[in-house]
Amino acid sequence: MDRQRPLRIVIVAPPTLNPDPEDEAAAIEAERSRSLRIGLLATGHDIVAVLPVDTFLTERIAQLQPEMIIVDAQSGARDALEHVVMSTRDERRPIVLFTDDADTSHVGDAIAAGVTAYVVAGLAHERIKPVLEVAMARFRHEEGLRRQLADARTQLSERKLIDRAKGLLMSRQHISEEEAYARLRKTAMDRGLRVAEVAQRLIDVADVLG
Repeated sequence: MDRQRPLRIVIVAPPTLNPDPEDEAAAIEAERSRSLRIGLLATGHDIVAVLPVDTFLTERIAQLQPEMIIVDAQSGARDALEHVVMSTRDERRPIVLFTDDADTSHVGDAIAAGVTAYVVAGLAHERIKPVLEVAMARFRHEEGLRRQLADARTQLSERKLIDRAKGLLMSRQHISEEEAYARLRKTAMDRGLRVAEVAQRLIDVADVLG
């Protein structure tokens, strides 16, 4: 995390800061939500927006480009998380949930869906910053693993393409495996393509010609 500038955060939360004075539960939730926001500001974070869970959430997150999303949910945490996870599926970001909801039966599902940290009950201001730093570090680590896995899958897929293309050349032109690969590689170099791209084109032509 860049310590020279504040972390850009979007909070996803219901509009609870001005509840009905006669609704005690709503008043408690509003105070907890207010305390969380004060704690974020006090620890040097930049709250760029507080958004409701609605049909425009995906678009608003895409426009704001936050570095982290905090879900502030007293009740209905599952519904809020589902909306946030869906809103970030095309461009993943760390998601941290702060809640007083005692029902933690869906914590495992939330983490599996992409929630980086799940914080239950109140949190002292001085603990907010380390919690978010750990969440960011974990997110970056997991993204690194995802990229490695994606790269490994791509390499395996390309290797299969190249092997199939070599096999076509070997059987149709009666050449060795080394010669077949050399021809694929030379064609790739001459045309400014990757060997896997040349292999795919060769396979496509072979499929058409039969």
